[in-house]
Amino acid sequence: MNFQSDELIRDNAAKAKPNQTIQTPNPMKNKLLTSLLTLALTFTVNAADKDKHDHEHAAKAGPTGGKLITEVEPHVEFFVNKDKKVEIRFINDDMKVVAPGEQVISVTLGDRSAPTKLSFTKDGNMLISDKAIPEGNDLPTVVQIKAKAGEKSVTEKFNLNLNDCPTCKNKEYACTCAHGDEKEEKKK
Repeated sequence: MNFQSDELIRDNAAKAKPNQTIQTPNPMKNKLLTSLLTLALTFTVNAADKDKHDHEHAAKAGPTGGKLITEVEPHVEFFVNKDKKVEIRFINDDMKVVAPGEQVISVTLGDRSAPTKLSFTKDGNMLISDKAIPEGNDLPTVVQIKAKAGEKSVTEKFNLNLNDCPTCKNKEYACTCAHGDEKEEKKK
């Protein structure tokens, strides 16, 4: 069904050369081509992302039982020691500790109106914070990691819950079990 006016059809016919057919745009064909192009582009982008990072990141704790941050290479283990200081270790894909390189780490945590900012110094194969974390539990925490000074940072945000997990041997901030997911499913 064509909804063009008779006048528009006559104008187009007058402009046409002899033996030339007038083609009207086909909206279904345009939608189909647009959809196929979008789908192809999506698969291309997903394949490119997979090539950059080709291993899985199930919930894992680091070798010392800390939170494993996997968005950077080498991965970063965030661990709170018995002195309430933060230890940062760099972990390879085999879960082995590697020596720190030129990475720059900053941690901000605690009360948002008066946050505590931690700086780090190298201590053997790890970085250790200059001061202890503030008192309290379930502290909002922001970890910023730069591969080198001056580069763009990767940011990881989580609540630093220092309670023991009832299921696994880690603290809640580094929990590897899915007991929190079970509670959410029961509510549904």
